Amino acid sequence: MKQTRNDVRNVAIIAHVDHGKTTLVDGLLRQSGVFRDNQDVVDRVMDSGDIERERGITIMSKNTAITYKDIKINIIDTPGHADFGGEVERVLKMVNGVILVVDAFEGAMPQTKFVLGKAMELKLPVIVCINKIDRPEARPEEVIDEVLELLLDLGADDKQLDCPFVFASAKAGTSSLSLDEPGSDLKPLLDTIINYIPAPVGDPDAGTQMLISTIDYNEYVGRIGVGKIDNGTLKVNQEVMIVNHHEPDRSFKTKVSKLYEFEGLGKTEVQEAGIGSIVAISGIDDLKIGDTLCAVDAPVAIPFQKISEPTISMNFIVNDSPLAGQEGKFVTSRHLRDRLYKELNTDVSLRVEDTETTETFKVSGRGELHLSVLIETMRREGYEFAVSKAEVIYKEDENGKKLEPMEKCYIDVPEEFSGSVIQKLGERKGEMINMGIANGGYTRLEFLIPSRGLIGYRGEFMTDTKGNGIMNTIFDGYAPYKGDISYRKQGSLIAFESGEAVTYGLFNAQERGQLFISPGDKVYSGMVIGSSGKSEDIEVNVCKTKHLTNTRTSSSDEALRLVPPKIMSLEQSIDFIDTDELLEVTPTSLRIRKKILDPTLRKRAGFAAKQKAGK
Repeated sequence: MKQTRNDVRNVAIIAHVDHGKTTLVDGLLRQSGVFRDNQDVVDRVMDSGDIERERGITIMSKNTAITYKDIKINIIDTPGHADFGGEVERVLKMVNGVILVVDAFEGAMPQTKFVLGKAMELKLPVIVCINKIDRPEARPEEVIDEVLELLLDLGADDKQLDCPFVFASAKAGTSSLSLDEPGSDLKPLLDTIINYIPAPVGDPDAGTQMLISTIDYNEYVGRIGVGKIDNGTLKVNQEVMIVNHHEPDRSFKTKVSKLYEFEGLGKTEVQEAGIGSIVAISGIDDLKIGDTLCAVDAPVAIPFQKISEPTISMNFIVNDSPLAGQEGKFVTSRHLRDRLYKELNTDVSLRVEDTETTETFKVSGRGELHLSVLIETMRREGYEFAVSKAEVIYKEDENGKKLEPMEKCYIDVPEEFSGSVIQKLGERKGEMINMGIANGGYTRLEFLIPSRGLIGYRGEFMTDTKGNGIMNTIFDGYAPYKGDISYRKQGSLIAFESGEAVTYGLFNAQERGQLFISPGDKVYSGMVIGSSGKSEDIEVNVCKTKHLTNTRTSSSDEALRLVPPKIMSLEQSIDFIDTDELLEVTPTSLRIRKKILDPTLRKRAGFAAKQKAGK
């Protein structure tokens, strides 16, 4: 018989990127007494990864739990970026309601619509938390209307439209139920969670049923499955059956060796757990997201959403440049293969495939950010490798027509830059579907554009808008191929010989374009050392020193002045490389190079490619 478990609430925090989800969780943890009074706690404590902390984004969803009025509240902090949307889709299966965090100035943004839509599909109740209420330019009344309009657009029923609104400043740790009363703590929000989010319901006497929604990985205990117990109880050393809704043939018997419940930022080992509990289990090596743990005598799989397919891929290649192996700790194909397959333990939106050669692996993900975070993580761990230009993954329809992934692209820019943005996206096969006024007097442009049209555009966009533009993208499905796009108008400046770059050589080379290197940098033949002012590649000798004669000495000339080089970040480098180039990634350097280093072979390959294209 179904029962309600009143001492537990399970809730996910969802929002557009940068609207304050993680900061809000910080405040809830602090005020529920999870930390000691004298404990030194960093901001955004849930963002445990270095890259998450530096970029101020959440990449992996995180579980935590607090106790308020003797009720345990399990909270899941989710990512806001579209590239990590796979994380959001899955964790919503674990919860009975969501807190939608919306910035009091920015209002409902594209990703707000995406994550809210996912919650609506699952008929989850929503608490709307208007955050950053203390911002000088906050406009909460308008934001309330925007959220209600969004709920209507997404087909909310009367109960969902009648959702409670809480007004908060996550940074100050305050909340209130009215705009007229400034709050003093987050208790109004906690009370709303307890009163509005339904308690979990299940049959404690039925056979065990628990859906694995997230996989964690630990060097000591291996794979850790996280999920909510829907029915029955789960005990340590209990025999269970593993089945999967989307894979009817998958079924095997195993044993639960360790069982944990979440408490604050850590996990507490427990002997058994009942309905509604969000638990972590270890000791099952072959556990996957979407698996159901069932009683052996009643193996019934719980349905779940299929993970969205990757839309973009890159080749990860063993570094074979003349400078290979000098800076990295892990450089062989075995190192690279093991590390990429290990990533699959925790990242379900990622795909890794072996290719015809043992030196190259095809890695597919949800977007450029998704793959660049993996590259950055690996280089920090001491890996050295090369990556190719990102390419989209095409499909075919039943008539054999080529289909490509499309994105909805939302851009907010000051009016004077809108012409340049419309022109650039038009060249990249973008189709403008809407134009209006955004907050702060910005112009909002809405485009439907092929995913490949956005590859390499972000850096250009920041330059074109002088850093004032905001760009958000959401995957919109597959559509017929829109035609060829020319990515880069400038060619590359290529080093002619190997050695060290010297001032004299660089001085002569800088007239040809923008340099990426400084005097003293190591270069090799075939390495890209700058972008050319013309559309074709130009070879330059940056190792060339001045010939001295008895009438001219090096000191008699005035000192040569070099323009500072353009130092590119990982994302800018990935954006810049062309299809015949690779990005060499090491723990200390990023170098762009041609795939074929030998100039004669490179010219031959280029000539053959032109002939093939001309046929």
